[in-house]
Amino acid sequence: MDWRERKARGITRPDPTPEERERFMREALTEAQLAMHDGEVPIGAVVVRDGEVVGRGHNRRETGKNALYHAEVLAIDEACKTLGGWRLWECDLYVTLEPCPMCAGALINARVRHVYYGAKDEKAGSVESVTKLFDLPYNHRPTAEGGILEEECGALLTEFFETLRQK
Repeated sequence: MDWRERKARGITRPDPTPEERERFMREALTEAQLAMHDGEVPIGAVVVRDGEVVGRGHNRRETGKNALYHAEVLAIDEACKTLGGWRLWECDLYVTLEPCPMCAGALINARVRHVYYGAKDEKAGSVESVTKLFDLPYNHRPTAEGGILEEECGALLTEFFETLRQK
């Protein structure tokens, strides 16, 4: 049965358990550590469908010399290629930092079902901190939950910027 039939029949999967949320956020943290190893701001993301990672990404703006290479956008891109389409309505995204406006817009456009994030972004967060793009009357509105492994996600960012300042 393809996604259209599942959607028409109202077949949806249950929300992930707290253990699954932690497991997938740890996958995103692994991606963030890859970014940090490359000298990038350590943000990582994974796209999950039916309990399986279908897309991964970590920040690559500096190495790729491209402003669009945010973790979420790269994870969405890989998920679309893996699944063979741009509609990710059966997918959840896990990201270590609250999405910025560009990434929140990409999540809306990709029809991602739910967004789980670690640390808040008081400067650019567009899920709850600076603005609430998911609450605006777009044709699709992902749901969101923050604070998943928040301390670990925040500590990685703090470590990165402290090291950068010391240099």
